[in-house]
Amino acid sequence: MKYNLLYVFDNMEFGGGERVFAQIINRLSSKKYKIMVACLPTGTFIEKIEESSAHIEPVDMSNRFNPGVILQLSSLIKRERVDIVHSQGARADFFARVAAKLASAPIVVSTVPMPVEGFDVNPIRKLIYKTFNRFSERFVDMFMVVSDALEKTMIEKHRIAPQRVVKIYNGIEKDEYCMEEDELIRRRFRFRKESGLEDDVPVVGAIGRLVWQKGFEYFIEAIPDVLKNSKETRFLIVGEGTLKDKLEAKSKNLKLEDKIIFTGFRSDIKDVLASIDIFVMPSLLEGLPMILLEAMAMAKPIVATHIDGVKEVLNNGVTGLLAPPKDPKALSETIVDLLNHRDKAYQMGLAARRVVEERYGVDIMVQKVEEVYEKLLSPRGKIGAL
Repeated sequence: MKYNLLYVFDNMEFGGGERVFAQIINRLSSKKYKIMVACLPTGTFIEKIEESSAHIEPVDMSNRFNPGVILQLSSLIKRERVDIVHSQGARADFFARVAAKLASAPIVVSTVPMPVEGFDVNPIRKLIYKTFNRFSERFVDMFMVVSDALEKTMIEKHRIAPQRVVKIYNGIEKDEYCMEEDELIRRRFRFRKESGLEDDVPVVGAIGRLVWQKGFEYFIEAIPDVLKNSKETRFLIVGEGTLKDKLEAKSKNLKLEDKIIFTGFRSDIKDVLASIDIFVMPSLLEGLPMILLEAMAMAKPIVATHIDGVKEVLNNGVTGLLAPPKDPKALSETIVDLLNHRDKAYQMGLAARRVVEERYGVDIMVQKVEEVYEKLLSPRGKIGAL
């Protein structure tokens, strides 16, 4: 029997969550599932799944209070006799859950990479998000989360029954990142040449959306102290976001313009990672960051913050070093530690790679997602989730 599966998300940017959906869509059997995706029909996500059999249903969710989206999704669910509606993102979750209820969809699944209370929005908007989310949570058969911390949040704070929450770690295409030495050298040389970086200069890099949750301002504030100990070091900030101008202004105020390169968005993340000597994640709030897994898979020495979603993956002193969030001094000290102790840094990188190889493969993740679908589709699957 072939099941009809509908993914719903806004696709207004390509982040970790969108990448996970692409990974699932590209690996699920087209013989077992007819896959449909309701989202904006442009951008990186569409490119990522273009070789799959998925059908794109254009849906514009940029207006967060558009009831027409609910009607459009409800009509689609009825017309295609959708068996599973799987959504992600606050507005997509609300639209999909209500539409699924109206259309009497048999199964509703929501992936929660970050609860709405962690959103960077004004208090009024956050209250609206929380209200809509709490109202629509009752329509969900299974919540997928990416970390122990999120699982605990959903059960204890959102009061979701434990049997309706399943933890599935993100996964990456580990074989693509665990590359041969000559391939690493080629990628390193290409990126450094393009960026004007000498091959023997230490490079410390941070990668992610330039938003408050990522804590880039504390990374910038840590750089002067790093330079006191290693004046030849250069720094990369890779990504786009609403705080770009503010971060560039901070860099200028600290007279770091010739020390930091803001690259903007890069699609060649493997080249970026190959070119840096230390990867830094100064985040304040995370689910389970894909870029952290990528850096680990490429055996990069890592400095990150001691927060939920990171400390669950990174073992302090074994697979990387952790510093308190919002603490530029501690961040600089851990960076300098790895710059000054290259052998320790190298061994930590190798240990991090082993962890990814054992626990965070994309095939493991997709298999666990499919197991959830199969359980819910079984005669007693939904009963057990209620």
